Amino acid sequence: MAMKELRLLIFLASVTVAVFFAAHFSGAQTQKLTTFSDYRTQAPGVWHKITVADLPEPYATKAVDNGPPGNGPQGALASRPKDAWPKAPTGFKVELYAIGLKNNREIRTAPNGDVFLAESEPGVIMVFRGITKDGKAERTETFATGLNKPFGIAFYPVGPNPEWVYIGNTDSVVRFPYKNGDLKATGPSQKIADLPGGGRLRGGGHWTRDIAFSLDSKKMYVSVGSHSNVDDTDNNPVEFERADVLEFNPDGSGRRVFASGIRNCVGIAVNPKTGEPWCSVNERDNIGDDLPPEYITSVKDGGFYGWPWYYIGGHQDPRHKGKHPELKDKVIVPDVLVQPHNASLEMLFYEGKQFPAEYRGDIFASEHGSWNRKLRSGYEVVRVPLHQTGRASGEYEDFLTGFVTPEGEVWGRPVGIAVAPDGSLLVSDDGSESIWRVSYTGK
Repeated sequence: MAMKELRLLIFLASVTVAVFFAAHFSGAQTQKLTTFSDYRTQAPGVWHKITVADLPEPYATKAVDNGPPGNGPQGALASRPKDAWPKAPTGFKVELYAIGLKNNREIRTAPNGDVFLAESEPGVIMVFRGITKDGKAERTETFATGLNKPFGIAFYPVGPNPEWVYIGNTDSVVRFPYKNGDLKATGPSQKIADLPGGGRLRGGGHWTRDIAFSLDSKKMYVSVGSHSNVDDTDNNPVEFERADVLEFNPDGSGRRVFASGIRNCVGIAVNPKTGEPWCSVNERDNIGDDLPPEYITSVKDGGFYGWPWYYIGGHQDPRHKGKHPELKDKVIVPDVLVQPHNASLEMLFYEGKQFPAEYRGDIFASEHGSWNRKLRSGYEVVRVPLHQTGRASGEYEDFLTGFVTPEGEVWGRPVGIAVAPDGSLLVSDDGSESIWRVSYTGK
């Protein structure tokens, strides 16, 4: 009798797991997982999985410069085509939350529900409050001005009652006194740390600096991208403390390199389930259309991710042939490989309650779009399932697409991503200089 009961329990458990994964992938397994793709095949609900075994040889295709040629912001068209609108999966609605912005980049939600936005070129931090019945912001204010290419935004301490808002300038971390509900800074900024700054070159010169705090608020993580595409750091002092994640105490003391060899961790977020920092990473250019993939990954303390000598595990960059063989076996393979040259930017863990339960804890990341690929890719928001465990298994889904016309013209470029108080998703788009709101309305 006991053996029958045990077999019944095993059977029920297997059925439960099968049902869970069927629901979690939302019908994705009705189609084959794709590997490499481009704008022509990107659509909500299309799933991808790229593995190390899928990587081509370097220079399998010729490197190209194929950035958006439009006259608008970030190479986008000067205006959104009349019939163009972002596309989300069935059951989701897309609305315009805010328009008329200027170089709008990272977006973060404060504990009280206000939405903070970095307008990087103007050096401004904006605040949006509320959502009208037609999906627009109820109120917009300027929180601070006079910053130096601000990007990262983080509230400290972690939890419902922050005392400071930290801002990642291109060359420093500063903070403003802050309490819930403040729409304007109530005091001057305080410099917390100097950072390697600047740089804006095609294929390198990464200037964005993102910030996140550990769940216990004891540590601050700051991402700093490389100054070059793939220069040898042995003889380039300009790369000192770049292509890494730095760790500080919240007051700026205790500075150290937390993880290295990460070419450009544009977006950084802490997994609420495991406490690990994660990065959304731009990899190197000019060794082929499909090499190497960008990636989204948990970041290990002391971990080395390859740049500039290796990529995606122990694959040596041919431009550094024979260098540092002692590092080959130390290179960590990232958790999730996304399309090469996608320009993966800000990321978050979805903790809202509006979307279906299977989305809870999953990653959403903005893909700004390629310039080093013959057929464009990116220009979308992707979803990485973590299976309610905090762990990824390599696949990801196209979630919000439609920012490229069927003819290949780009009109929108997602950058920032945040969860609004009602659980809807907000996407900052610096191509159309607007913020989009994605809400779930049911099937």
